[in-house]
Amino acid sequence: MKEIENREDIYVLVTTFYDAIRKNDLLGPIFNHHLSKEQWPPHLEKLTDFWVTALLGDVCFKGSPSKAHLKVDKFLNHTMSQVHFGKWLEIWFTTIDSLYEGEVAQRAKDASRRMATGQYLYVFKNRES
Repeated sequence: MKEIENREDIYVLVTTFYDAIRKNDLLGPIFNHHLSKEQWPPHLEKLTDFWVTALLGDVCFKGSPSKAHLKVDKFLNHTMSQVHFGKWLEIWFTTIDSLYEGEVAQRAKDASRRMATGQYLYVFKNRES
């Protein structure tokens, strides 16, 4: 096991994680609906940018995860739930633990817990009536 040290490590984490997500019975159909095969490579780079910014402090991410989650919730007829975010966290933690250890790996877990909670609350509060 090694520590997360740089963008390359985060890219490995992100690509390994989303490979698992895309195969998951609950989350795979959602992600695969919103991203075509051609869209995945640039999306993985954007997600890597997000985690590099969050974990290493090298600001390179531009975007709005909240808007994306609202779009997905609408696609799911406003049924996105804690179960979805819980499964996302479970796969994220499993992926981290299979690849990395140390302080930055723990920060990735801690940050993901905060983000999952924040995104779920944002979606719930911004549902169309």
